[in-house]
Formats: sequence, structure tokens, C-alpha cells
Amino acid sequence: MPTYEYRCEKCGKKFSRVESISEHGRRRPSCPKCKSTKVSQLFTSFYAKTAKKS
Repeated sequence: MPTYEYRCEKCGKKFSRVESISEHGRRRPSCPKCKSTKVSQLFTSFYAKTAKKS
């Protein structure tokens, strides 16, 4: 599942959440520090983690 990063517009705290793609579009998360729902998504780089078998 993808990790999404957010920043609270009220207190400025940056936080990340792991959520499914379908869950991501349904509702905005609340800030873990001040519980505000005024958050904006940050655009970050993408990386893929793969397993390497020997």
C-alpha cells in the first residue's frame, strides 16, 4: 500500500499515513498533533521496494 505525506495547515506538523488507493480518495486524515482536518497532501518522490532472491 502507498504511503501518503501530509502537512497540517493549522499547526504545520508533517506526517505520513499508509492507506490503500481507494481509502485515500474517501476522506481527509486528521492531524495527529492537533486533530485538525485542515491538511494538505505533500507531493513526494516514489520508490519501489523489491525483494531480491539469491
